[in-house]
Amino acid sequence: MKNSNEIKQIAKETLAIERDSIDALIGSIDDDFAKVVELIYNCKGRVVVSGIGKSAIIAQKMVATFNSTGTPALFMHAADAIHGDLGMIQNDDPVICISKSGDTPEVKVLVPLVKKMGNALIALTGNFNSYLGEQADYRISCNVDKEACPNNLAPTNSTTAQMVMGDALAVCLIKMRDFKSGDFAKYHPGGALGKRLYLRVSDLIVQNEKPQVNANASLDEVILEISSKRLGVTAVLDNNKLMGVITDGDLRRMLSKSIDIKAVVASEIMSANPKTVDHDTMAVEAVDMMKKNNISQLLVVKNGEYEGVLHFHDLFKEGLI
Repeated sequence: MKNSNEIKQIAKETLAIERDSIDALIGSIDDDFAKVVELIYNCKGRVVVSGIGKSAIIAQKMVATFNSTGTPALFMHAADAIHGDLGMIQNDDPVICISKSGDTPEVKVLVPLVKKMGNALIALTGNFNSYLGEQADYRISCNVDKEACPNNLAPTNSTTAQMVMGDALAVCLIKMRDFKSGDFAKYHPGGALGKRLYLRVSDLIVQNEKPQVNANASLDEVILEISSKRLGVTAVLDNNKLMGVITDGDLRRMLSKSIDIKAVVASEIMSANPKTVDHDTMAVEAVDMMKKNNISQLLVVKNGEYEGVLHFHDLFKEGLI
């Protein structure tokens, strides 16, 4: 049984071992690596990534990264390839085969089939002298001296090396394609990350009520408008021109004063020059405005005209806060 300090030390040693393995890979980036990037960039097909065991899991992650950053890719399990999945490979598809040893039985069956089809074969392997390394058209090193596993058995350093080399390929392609955040958003419309890149204020206020009162509205009218629209706020207009805002907080502060509430009108209790946001503003910018001004609502305008209210809860529901 290990105590807390021993556990932390083991974790630190593991990270250090894996870090050193990655550092050692930097010197392996060579002309073959550059040629692979150029091949994928110029190919008219998709990148087929294959592997077996833990390498298959890395292959799936690599495919996901490629697809989300503008490089069409698909995963083909090395074992399933010889049972019909070879049909997914088209003429212009480069094939990346990931294998630590390069000599697993499945890889030895797959490699000659890919070669016979005439597709470019890229080896992502820790052993250039293996069957895969010798048969491949291009070779990218994932060689590590040892695994972080104390028995030097469980794939740790080796799978990390495979993953970071896949990331290196993907990042090179991102820069070659000049892939921007707007492009990224097209492939991630459902997640919070994508929403940060494409969601605008106008997309969020469409379901909200549009609370508003005239400048000479009575206190009863103001309270009714704020309560019925359930946004904790109402805009104050004069001939359709935005004059100010009244929040439920303004009402509480007003009621604490010794005044004739029956004679009060909206213009007397409103806050002039309210914080506004243009309807076309990115939602994440609205988040920053709310945080900076310590407020929970913003009045939304379009061409200077009042459009509605953006509430803190609208942003929270979309996972932007």
